[in-house]
Amino acid sequence: MSAPIAVHSLWTVAASSTTQTIPTPHIEYGQLSPMLVVFGAAALGILAEAFLPRRNRYWAQVGIALAGLIGAFVAIVVLAAKGYAGTNAHLAAMGAVAVDGPSLFLQGTIALVAIVAVLGFAERHLEPRSSTGAPVDAFAPQAATVPGSDAEKSAARSGFATTEVFPLTLFAVGGMLLFPAASDLLTMFVALEVFSLPLYLLCALARRRRLLSQEAAVKYFLLGAFSSAFFLFGLALIYGYAGTVSLGGIAAVVSGTATPTPALANTTANDALLLIGLAMLGVGLLFKVGAVPFHAWTPDVYQGAPTPVTGFMAAATKVAAFGALLRLLYAAFPGVTWDWRPVLWGVAILTMAVGAIIAVTQTDVKRLLAYSSIAHAGFILTGVIAMNKAGVSAVLFYLGAYSFVTLGAFAVVTLVRDAGGEATHLSRWAGLGRRSPLVAATFALFLLAFAGIPLTSGFAGKFAVFQAAASSGATPLVIVGVLSSAVAAFFYIRVIVLMFFSDPRPDGPTVAVPSAFTATAIALGVLVTLGLGILPQYFLHLADQASVFVR
Repeated sequence: MSAPIAVHSLWTVAASSTTQTIPTPHIEYGQLSPMLVVFGAAALGILAEAFLPRRNRYWAQVGIALAGLIGAFVAIVVLAAKGYAGTNAHLAAMGAVAVDGPSLFLQGTIALVAIVAVLGFAERHLEPRSSTGAPVDAFAPQAATVPGSDAEKSAARSGFATTEVFPLTLFAVGGMLLFPAASDLLTMFVALEVFSLPLYLLCALARRRRLLSQEAAVKYFLLGAFSSAFFLFGLALIYGYAGTVSLGGIAAVVSGTATPTPALANTTANDALLLIGLAMLGVGLLFKVGAVPFHAWTPDVYQGAPTPVTGFMAAATKVAAFGALLRLLYAAFPGVTWDWRPVLWGVAILTMAVGAIIAVTQTDVKRLLAYSSIAHAGFILTGVIAMNKAGVSAVLFYLGAYSFVTLGAFAVVTLVRDAGGEATHLSRWAGLGRRSPLVAATFALFLLAFAGIPLTSGFAGKFAVFQAAASSGATPLVIVGVLSSAVAAFFYIRVIVLMFFSDPRPDGPTVAVPSAFTATAIALGVLVTLGLGILPQYFLHLADQASVFVR
């Protein structure tokens, strides 16, 4: 048979058969509006970067970023007001995205954190001006130049600015908004990559100590790639076990109520696929929260990244990753609680102990805050382990409280400077309370909140997660948490003593006067720290109302 005749025959058979139509997917654009607004603003930022003159890009990018994030937060509030955080909670986008209380609460927190973070990114009054008189920020003048090269020096003298950081941040925020709302594993993996890739780039853009910054970015990228691979392998094994990537479908298979029954059900390979797949998914998520033993990247990346980026990562990434971990364990794997709960017990104990003990030995402020972040990941895990509604609401409240304290603390770090940039060695902070009482008092407040001292948001958050864990029978874990908090309080108070009860060094650092951007970020951190510490009940109630997952 010749080729034309064969083609004609196939066409005739296809035409004579019954026409098959592909169903059109139903997308609820209004309910996905927070993410769509952020991604739209990110795309607009790219166009601004491509077409606007260099001198106009900075203010345009700041305006686009803030407008997009504020618009996303307003959309989240509107969705909550329409009942999507309660009775109207459901799965959108063909079951790929959950619009429910936890997702809206976490998305609102991420949007607010991102707004404050963008204020820090926009700061241009801390670094000396370029030779042309142009203000400069915390980011490399031209990312593509080799550190120390003539091209970099020329870019610095000319006052160039890497305004691409704003659309990169918006893409990261968009992925973070999707991550805790993802209702299937594929969507969760896509969101993981969408917010991780911009962060790898942002970590490499520090204006000062660029080689250290690029080293941090490479470490973060390599270890992040490994964690993503673990997550993807776990996803494949869970799909082999359940025959679906939907979290609700996985839960139905685990509980034995799925119809039809997957092929591997009631076989010897069944439990192996389930448990190994769950373990691999856990590795990918525990890496993102900085839990031990997946924490090795945290101190190096926190130290090397530009400090505004460090604050953004430390706050927003934790919110998104813990939200995804909660949804995974509570919506997909509640039927195997007795399998994963003992493992998380061990991870939480190690995370609290290692973070608190190693922080005592640190001499760099950013590394100290990094190990503090690791210890706090352990405290939050105690709420995850509670496996009840109180545990979810406690974790939601803790994430909101911790985020603003962290942003405020890193914003203060950017103010203490010497000729080499930020003075992050602890010895340089001696006598800071006499040199600048207001800045030292503000940093002391944030440290007391980290330590969990009463009348701060840290105390309310720790009390909530420990109470939820104790009510679920995890009293030994609470005891370890209290002891770790006592150890952590030692190094927080040590810094306060150093600032207020040590003589200032003659060659000590100066405290830069920030613009309204950084001042606003610090003021918001102080306001939230005191507000959630003195009057936490309203926000605890809000978190409690938003603590039910839909699947």
